[in-house]
Amino acid sequence: MSNIIHRFKRRIEDEQGITVILFAVSAIVLFGFVALAIDGSHLVVVRSELQNAADAGALAGARHLYDEYGTAVNAGANQIAYDAARDNKALAKTVGAIPVDVDQNLDVQRGHWSFASHSFAPNDSLVAVPLWDVPTEELDANTDFINAVRVVARRKANPAASFFARIFGYQDFEMSAEAIAYIGFAGTLAPGDVDQPIAICKESILSNDVYSCNIGRMINSGGDVESSETGGWTDFNQENPCLGGTNAKEVSDLICAAGNPATIFLGDPIATNGGQIQSAFDNLIDCWKDHLDRNGLVPWNLTLPVITCPKNNITRCQEVRGAVNLNIIWITEAGTDPNYNQAPTQMGDWSSTSTVGSERWDSFVSRFNLQNVNGTPAPYEKKSIYFLPDCTPHELKGKTGGENFGVLAKYPVLVK
Repeated sequence: MSNIIHRFKRRIEDEQGITVILFAVSAIVLFGFVALAIDGSHLVVVRSELQNAADAGALAGARHLYDEYGTAVNAGANQIAYDAARDNKALAKTVGAIPVDVDQNLDVQRGHWSFASHSFAPNDSLVAVPLWDVPTEELDANTDFINAVRVVARRKANPAASFFARIFGYQDFEMSAEAIAYIGFAGTLAPGDVDQPIAICKESILSNDVYSCNIGRMINSGGDVESSETGGWTDFNQENPCLGGTNAKEVSDLICAAGNPATIFLGDPIATNGGQIQSAFDNLIDCWKDHLDRNGLVPWNLTLPVITCPKNNITRCQEVRGAVNLNIIWITEAGTDPNYNQAPTQMGDWSSTSTVGSERWDSFVSRFNLQNVNGTPAPYEKKSIYFLPDCTPHELKGKTGGENFGVLAKYPVLVK
């Protein structure tokens, strides 16, 4: 009996010893988890704040990557990006006055962002490359097309301190975050960015799928699709635009007014009308004549939204794809004119002294390369708007997101 009692006592003592050991091991593991949770949460916050600093720097630099008209790359964009990253106030929330590390030469770079390769190539060039008559793929691959700013924010000189992890030999952590901001082509257009309630068909300003300034077109509400629906009226309505189409009175009231009253969003449909709105056309003629009276016989420069028009057909609503800057070079009025009496004698640097209207028209069409969508010379027709895409730098507009129709955006977006 005594042996049984002795063995039982030893077993209890052994189990108590094992319990103490297990408790000690569990305590160490639990403490490790607590340390990991506290230090891990701290590092997540620091990482988030570094990302905020990098984002702020990249966006600020890209916002000022070009001059006002996109004619040159701004050499001061790097400094603006550097200052914005260093001054980012988010860091003050949890790490006090500890500054973010940004090497002005290595961590702030201008360059080219390629969507095809999803990569950034640093480039300090200050030359703005032409945006027209260039395929999208070629522009995307051209590292001389400066379109992005890269910023890396670090905690290197002042690493993120550990609280409990130092028990395991980790005193602090060097961390970094990267951001790349891209400035592309106008997509979202702010109120007033668009000049007239006219939408231009994407297909009418492309040549072999490339934005071209070398071919002029005409807008006409006649029955010939090849010469008519290269554009149409719009009242800028993007709230259920496909239900009712355009409002004729609103379109008429928007002629030579303050432009689009609300923001136009890329990718969303907009109310359109490829037919005739006589009151709008009458107002446009008056506005056109007023332009000529004030400026002489020079093209009428406008910024207009670009829409999709499959097979050159405009229904009651079309998708917005971006913005284009173009020149209206002539508008013919109502009524038949078999003798070409309304044919121009001068426009810009072109003129003709011929007393034969048809000869003046042929010379005019040749000078501005006015074509139907099928490539034939644009005919002389009543109530038609003749236009030529503008391929000179102009004021930056809207937020990045549109396709390349020659209008650079004013505001960038983050791509990384």
